[in-house]
Amino acid sequence: MSQASVIVIGNEKGGAGKSTIAIHIAVALLHGGAKVAVLDLDLRQQTMGHFFSNRRQWLAANGAEAPMPLEHPMSSQGDGLAKSAEADQVARFEAAFAELAGQADFLLIDTPGSDTAISRAAHRRADLIVTPMNDSFVDFDMLGVVDPVTLDLKRHSLYSETVWTCRKERATLERKQIDWVVLRNRLAPTEARNRKRLDERVNALSRKVGFRVGPGLRDRVIYRELFPFGLTIADLSPVIRPVAMSLQHVAARQELRALMSALGFTGLDESERIAAE
Repeated sequence: MSQASVIVIGNEKGGAGKSTIAIHIAVALLHGGAKVAVLDLDLRQQTMGHFFSNRRQWLAANGAEAPMPLEHPMSSQGDGLAKSAEADQVARFEAAFAELAGQADFLLIDTPGSDTAISRAAHRRADLIVTPMNDSFVDFDMLGVVDPVTLDLKRHSLYSETVWTCRKERATLERKQIDWVVLRNRLAPTEARNRKRLDERVNALSRKVGFRVGPGLRDRVIYRELFPFGLTIADLSPVIRPVAMSLQHVAARQELRALMSALGFTGLDESERIAAE
C-alpha cells in the first residue's frame, strides 16, 4: 500500500496562523479530488479538529455537500492526553499515523506552537514542512537571530535547529529529503521599511538553512467569517454561500491559489477551486 505524502504545519511560536493555513491547504486538496487525512496535534486547542466538526454540522444542517477528510482524534478525553507523559503522547501519534498514512494521498498534520515531543515526532515524518510566520521580527526570532545594532543575520535559531535536526535524521535513516517552505503570512496591505528589512533577513536565512519562501494568507475578514461554519474560500459556490460575496472574496481565492502553487500544487478549473497536481 502506498504511503501518504506527509505535510506538517509547524512553528514553535503561537499566533503565526498555523491552523488557518492547515485547514485551507486541507480543504483545497480535498476540492482537487485528493484523499486527505488530518491529525491535530495541538492537544489543548484543537482548532483544526473544531473546524472540521463545525463543517460536518453545518453541512448536515443545511443539506449541503462538501468533501471531508479522514480523521483520527488523538484522544477521546479532551485535553487529557495533553497532561499525560510524552511517551504516551508519541505512542498515540505513531498509532494514529500508522492508521491514516496508508489510507490517504495526503496526511496533513497541524502542530502546537511550542517544542514538544509529539511535534518533533511529526516533523521527522514530514515530506513537506510548511512554516507560516507573521510579518515581524518577533516571529523571525524563532527562525534566525539578528544583530541588535546592525540587524545583520548572525545565526539560525530554535525552530530552524529543530527542522535541521529532523531533516538530517530523515536523510540518514531513510535517504529522503524533507522540503521546507516558510510562508510570509498575514502581510500588512501596504509596503513598509520593516518588511524590506525582514525580506532581506528571511532570504539570507533561506540560503543558509535551505528553505523556500512562499506567500501566505493576508489577514482577511473572510477567513475568520467562514471558520464557524467549517468552510473556506475554496468551498464557496452557488450552493454554499453562508456570507455575502464580494470582490475581496475573489482576491482571497487568488491568494489561496498562489499559496497552493508555491507548495507545488496547482488550480484545476475555471471555478477557481484549488487542486493538487
